[in-house]
Amino acid sequence: MATFVLVPGFWLGGWAWRSVAETLRAAGHTVYPVTLTGLGERVHLAGPQVNLDTHIADVVNLLRYEELRDVVLVGHSYAGTVITGVADQLPERIARLVYVDTWPLPDGVAQIDLNPPEARHAQEQQVATTGEGWRLPLPSWEELDQGNELRELGEAERRMMRERAVDQPFGTTTQPLRLKNPAREALSRTAIWCSLTVDEVQGMIAAYPALLSALAEPGWEFIELPTGHWPMFSRPRELGELLGSLA
Repeated sequence: MATFVLVPGFWLGGWAWRSVAETLRAAGHTVYPVTLTGLGERVHLAGPQVNLDTHIADVVNLLRYEELRDVVLVGHSYAGTVITGVADQLPERIARLVYVDTWPLPDGVAQIDLNPPEARHAQEQQVATTGEGWRLPLPSWEELDQGNELRELGEAERRMMRERAVDQPFGTTTQPLRLKNPAREALSRTAIWCSLTVDEVQGMIAAYPALLSALAEPGWEFIELPTGHWPMFSRPRELGELLGSLA
């Protein structure tokens, strides 16, 4: 049996992994769903000081203080950047990295750099005018509904997300990822693609080689789980079983 550490993306807490964690635990695995600083039940710790380094430290400290080794470290969406930073610091504690509908950013790139200039400017304006200079709220469904992002999310799942999501500390978006330890590149790496197909991802690698350079490295395993961008809500049992099969 394996030890899983599950890290959620923007606006979500460890609560988002509940159904996935139940599936993994029923199969005998040990599971740690993470709530990053300023999100979920830790929303009271939110503030302008929270950045990417804070969230990387959240997971690094969990591994250290719980004395976790041979971990299957899972990151969804933005958390792909977090788990990459964790792997840079503690590669010896990790058995496999799993990226759920995301990929590892290169050194020196921030999450906001993935946005086109007009989208970046709109986010910055929203944070400045309605987010006290440091909070990024969950966008409207219309803004999120691009491509297959919301596929298979029913009313119940959307209501749960809207009720429990909290504003994302904007510093986690703007701080670039810094990588120093090439040992992380030797780790087993899997990408589970949900809102994209593997063929679409290959096309993106060819079109944006600088941003997706890590995906072009040897040793990757690509798996499709066709659904929307939030499979922990739309396909939790299937995602849990798929993760279990990677242990």
